[in-house]
This record gives sequence, C-alpha cells and structure tokens, in this order.
Amino acid sequence: MNSLEKYQPLILLIAILMGMLLGGINTIQQHAGTFIVPFLMLMLYGLFLLMPLKRVFTSFRKVKFVLVSLGINFLWTPFLAYAIGMVFLSDHPLIWIGFVMLTVTPCTDWYLVFTGLAKGDTVLSASLLPINLVLQLILLPAYLYLFFGFEQGIGLSFSGIIQSVLIVVGIPFVLALLTKRFLPQQSGVEGFFDTFNVIFLGLAVTAMFAAERDTLLENSDVVLLLLPPLLLFFVITFVVGNAAGRLFRFNQKESVSLVMMTLARNSPLALAIAITAFPEHPLIALSLVIGPIIELPILGLASRILLAHK
Repeated sequence: MNSLEKYQPLILLIAILMGMLLGGINTIQQHAGTFIVPFLMLMLYGLFLLMPLKRVFTSFRKVKFVLVSLGINFLWTPFLAYAIGMVFLSDHPLIWIGFVMLTVTPCTDWYLVFTGLAKGDTVLSASLLPINLVLQLILLPAYLYLFFGFEQGIGLSFSGIIQSVLIVVGIPFVLALLTKRFLPQQSGVEGFFDTFNVIFLGLAVTAMFAAERDTLLENSDVVLLLLPPLLLFFVITFVVGNAAGRLFRFNQKESVSLVMMTLARNSPLALAIAITAFPEHPLIALSLVIGPIIELPILGLASRILLAHK
C-alpha cells in the first residue's frame, strides 16, 4: 500500500469536511454534482489498470478455496446483509439499500494490503480479484431486485441499474484494457494511478458532499444508524471466515486470505453505481461513503488479530 492509501480513512474524512464547507457556497453546491461521476470513473480506471488480470488462472489450482470464498461472498453474505439490514434499518429504506450495496460487493483492492499485513497468500487473493469483480457487477442488480424489487416506493429500475453499471464501470474497464494493450508499461501511467488513485476517490467524495450538503444536514444520524449493523456484519463475517478455514482445513495463509477476502467490501465501486443509478436518492450514496470510514479501521484490527493468532 502506498503512503497515500495508508491514510484513506483520513483522506475521506478531510474530503467530507471540505465538501461540507464548499457546499455552503451556493454556486459550488449547484455545480459540484457534475464532477462526481467523472472523478469516480477516473478512480475506477486506475483500479482496473492496476488489476492483475493474468493472475486469475492461479486460482484454478485451488478449486476448493475458490468455491468456498465465492460461496461466502455471493451466497451467504447477501442474505446476511439483508437480514441485518431488516433488523436495524427497516425504517430507513434508503440507508438499508446503501448498506446492502456496500456489503454484497467484495473488495477489489485494499483487501490485498491487509492480507499481506496478516501474512496471508496475496498471490491467491489477487488471482480471485477479477472473478469477484465480474460476479459482483453481474449479481448486484439481481440482489437489489430480489431484496427490494420496487416495493418500497423508491423507484428502483432494474434496467437503470444495469445501464449504470455498463456506463460508469464499463467505460473505465474498456479504457484500462486498451491502455494495457497499447501503452508500454514504462509510460508511468500505472505508477501515477497507484500513487494518486485515492485522491480521485477523495475528490469525488468532496464533490458529492458539496452537492448534497443540505441532505446530509437533514439526515445527520446516518453514521449512528449505520454503525451497529456494520459492526455486527463484520464480526459475524470474521467468525464465519475463520470457521470456514478450519472446517475446510485450509493452511494458515489460505485461512487469512479467506477471512480478509470475505471481510473487505468494495465501497468505491458500489458508490459509483449508486450515484448513477439513484441520482434522486443521495442518502444511498452517502451511506456508501460512510462505510469505509468504519470498515478500514476494522480491517486493520482484523489483520492484527489474525497475525497474533498465527
């Protein structure tokens, strides 16, 4: 993890504060929303550019590990998330949707860092990254339709979600593939995004909070509403990951990789989709910004616990 990524929670907090301050200026508040998606697409372009696509074949050597991790991430976790949301957030459907979007999308970047810190198998973890990405893009619209399906009066559009995924994720993905294909590695593009990608996320968050300052002030209890369900989700997921590692007799490195891979969530990707799919419901996106501020310290604690019980 480069020096900037180490401070991602701090960068996000600063971005939120800057957005709130700038949002107090009417001209900025009126136009800030137009910058959110471009910054997020730049961030996603950098993410895809740094993605080790060639390592996907490494995972096929350990079929049992692949099946267990995919089963937890895409079968167990979505229903756990929905159930926890039902208990804590049923009176706040927009925040509930944001919570589900956060928790059903496995991480595609920083989990590798915490896997390395906890002495897990980072090569195996990296090899599953493209698979997790593709599956979550395919399944996220299906989860939202299955769990919420237009019954809440929110105006969820299944086709709209798919269209948002294709635009906000598909364009950066194709551009990243073209860059990898035609631009030499010595160009320095990958190094630039490796260092500054978190800044693009921070700029998107600043723009979003500037544009939605009034919405957040009217719903200042979002953090308190999200804290209990998120903490419960992470505790249960940590326990399940550890138990699965013992049940299927994975070695120490594989067990650590499984725990971190099923614990970390992909809030930037979900945020990009939420902003384009639900532009009239900023509370969904706000929930996804708050998520990593809670999540990243938990991942750091989890890596220390795993390392201590090595």
